[in-house]
Amino acid sequence: MTKEDIKVLIIGSGPAGYTAAIYAARAGLKPVLYMGEQPGGQLTITNDVENYPGYPEGINGPQMMMDFQQQAERFGTDVRTGLATKVDFSVYPHKVIIDDKHEITAEAVIVSTGASAKWLGLPSEQRLNGQGVSACAVCDGFFFRNMDVAVVGAGDTACEEATYLSKLCKKVYMIVRRDEMRASKIMQKRVLNASNIEVLWNTQTQDILGEQEVEGVRLINTSTNEVTEIPVQGFFVAIGHKPNTDIFKGYLDMDENGYIKTIPGSSKTNIEGVFAAGDAQDHVYRQAVTAAGTGCMAALDAERFLASKEVELAE
Repeated sequence: MTKEDIKVLIIGSGPAGYTAAIYAARAGLKPVLYMGEQPGGQLTITNDVENYPGYPEGINGPQMMMDFQQQAERFGTDVRTGLATKVDFSVYPHKVIIDDKHEITAEAVIVSTGASAKWLGLPSEQRLNGQGVSACAVCDGFFFRNMDVAVVGAGDTACEEATYLSKLCKKVYMIVRRDEMRASKIMQKRVLNASNIEVLWNTQTQDILGEQEVEGVRLINTSTNEVTEIPVQGFFVAIGHKPNTDIFKGYLDMDENGYIKTIPGSSKTNIEGVFAAGDAQDHVYRQAVTAAGTGCMAALDAERFLASKEVELAE
């Protein structure tokens, strides 16, 4: 196994990772960034981004991530392909194994591995992803103004997405698998009180219709086995996200869903010298702009941490 000693390692390449890289590189920390399993993160499956400041005409998601990467590289970030497969945060400097074959020893580690949306697993869902299928109403709801859409899910996130879409769309169908929701009572009340949200109970999605874009959805009622098709132009999957944090379990404190806990007002984790940014630690906002903000925080926290270490050594 090859070995390498570096000052700052950034794991993950979405808005959080690249922003951390920009700040760390400008501070002269010579960061190394590994892009991970999905280079560029969730924005690479987002066609149009219209809510990120500085892009008045909007921008294509993959292009935006290429811009972030080029900016990070401009200041000297070493951007590499590769996946962190194992870590050892019980020792300092911290050890991270890349692709099971390269061992990195890093004085500071920034975790920005993001989260992945949970999907239904339908072939049509993946084929039409970005063509009317979305996992983020706040990101994409604007494109469906005055249209009919469907939301699948029964938790707080699904209720929140349906309520948000009800203010933009003509009609919102909420597809609920059982005869009740998991969501909190207050969130359910908002859905049930919205005049243009129709809850379809005991219903599962069989298929999303359309070749080039979403044209409708085929549903089955699990009580009657009746199959129906309803015309919609947007299909929002709101069955949750899974943070990409499995390799850090046993080292970093996490909540019950696997999101990394950080000290409030900072990016610091329970392990000294390890910082977390972006959707790996944010289950509330999950936006590109908030991820970028926490990436900035992580780089500044890492810089201050390393400076304090130098003072300790000098003394």
